[in-house]
Amino acid sequence: MSPVTTMSKWVRWFFTDPTTGRVVVAQFPNWSLAGFLVFATAGRVFDSAPLRWVGSAFLLIWSLDELLRGDAPWRRVLGLGVIGIMAIGVLS
Repeated sequence: MSPVTTMSKWVRWFFTDPTTGRVVVAQFPNWSLAGFLVFATAGRVFDSAPLRWVGSAFLLIWSLDELLRGDAPWRRVLGLGVIGIMAIGVLS
């Protein structure tokens, strides 16, 4: 088996929902991600730390949901990565 074929199979596995066979990079509706975008944007527009904190809470909920229930390995890795970036931000 050629390296290209092996890589192609790995990429397909990484981005595919095993139950449906569909590629799942992003899905809608995603209410927790929408909440993050609304509150984080409002927090910046109105210079409001409480609104930004609510936005961060929505982002944490979204990332935990992806980590625990993501349809494809890509979605789980993305959730873990966002949690990691948020943790670094809090600890620094």
